Amino acid sequence: MSDSVSAILLAGGKSSRLGTDKAKVKLNGESVMIQAIAKKLSAVSDDIVVSTNGRRYDDITIPVRWATDVNPGAGSLMGLYSGLLAVRHDYAIAVACDMPFINIGLLKFMISMPRDYDALLPRMGDKTEQLHSIYSKKCLPAMEKFLGSGRLKITAFLDEINVKYIPEDIINRYDPQHLSFFNVNTSEQLKQAQDILKNEE
Repeated sequence: MSDSVSAILLAGGKSSRLGTDKAKVKLNGESVMIQAIAKKLSAVSDDIVVSTNGRRYDDITIPVRWATDVNPGAGSLMGLYSGLLAVRHDYAIAVACDMPFINIGLLKFMISMPRDYDALLPRMGDKTEQLHSIYSKKCLPAMEKFLGSGRLKITAFLDEINVKYIPEDIINRYDPQHLSFFNVNTSEQLKQAQDILKNEE
């Protein structure tokens, strides 16, 4: 299909603030977080690549492929770059393993948009989200440039590519609470995520 996209699931972080590997945290007492997110991604992509620093997660029971950071320890941009190198399609959704509430409706809308961009990012006010986004393989040269200069954040290269944005009114249509972009980085955020799930039951 011409509108097919890959998906990159970033799982190369150190989880230092949480104190345990957040990819393996169980939010609902059942599946670990990385498995739950991978399963959601399988609803929108036939090519899921898990980008790590070399780790593998047996907890993932659906078909995925693995990408190891070209230069382990070089931050989130390296994880995205390594994943984008490995994907089969020209465009790829990018989410992190600590984002338990990725929104399939919003992702499907983003996938349906014309592919006249290098990156498609949600924007709320003056804040943009670098994950829960879509990137093209056309981003790879700019990524290489900034990785080579030691600038390792995903925001580093955005000024050098064609970025389009999903406006807040569209985001609100699918996700009025903006839970899509919620990250579990601390024990407090973990409890908050668990409470959100309980309230949804």
